[in-house]
Amino acid sequence: MAGIAEEADGLRAFFETPADSGLLLRRFARFKPQLRREEATDWAQVSRDAWPPMLVGQRFYLVAPWSESETPAGCLRLEIEPGMACGTGRHPATQLCLEAMERYVWPGSSVLDIGTGSGILAQAAGLLGARCAVGCDIDPEAIQVARRRSNLILFTGSVDAVRSRSADLIVANIDAASIELLAPELKRVRRPQSTMILAGFTAGDIPEGVHPRETLRREEWICLIC
Repeated sequence: MAGIAEEADGLRAFFETPADSGLLLRRFARFKPQLRREEATDWAQVSRDAWPPMLVGQRFYLVAPWSESETPAGCLRLEIEPGMACGTGRHPATQLCLEAMERYVWPGSSVLDIGTGSGILAQAAGLLGARCAVGCDIDPEAIQVARRRSNLILFTGSVDAVRSRSADLIVANIDAASIELLAPELKRVRRPQSTMILAGFTAGDIPEGVHPRETLRREEWICLIC
């Protein structure tokens, strides 16, 4: 037997080699079993087809590493590794951050990505011309995945390990409770006239003590620009 899948109306058992179907049908007759021959499926291709390229904001063209599609003129090719760590660009909160970064990351700036996950936002900062894009995450496995992007500066840990007044832009796509907890550290590492992009929460769960100058929305998710 190759495997069993539990479904709403019963179980499906899969066999890679021929089985004694007659014996099985008689043995489980009281469950009214059915025998079906499945066509061979290229599951690797099915997985790839599930991740078509997509345009986020005005400039980011999100593609999986295996995609052979050409990047549209004027767009920035942002490769994602589906399923390996949090941050594929498909979530509304991540998309809002990318849209905000298009407007607030300038060439030569220093960007700090807190809770970097797959490193997608730190990588986006680099594509936008940031002089220094640093990502941190308390999950060491996420950092291992993000390190596959050789152009990123990454470390396992949080903002408390970052030098004071070192960031022109901070992006934190995490959750409201964590942002409230990290608020003193965020204030410490910000440079004068810096910008914070905060996301990862819904309109009903806005972090306390945050005073945004602009709010972006997608579905129930919001992004605060401070």
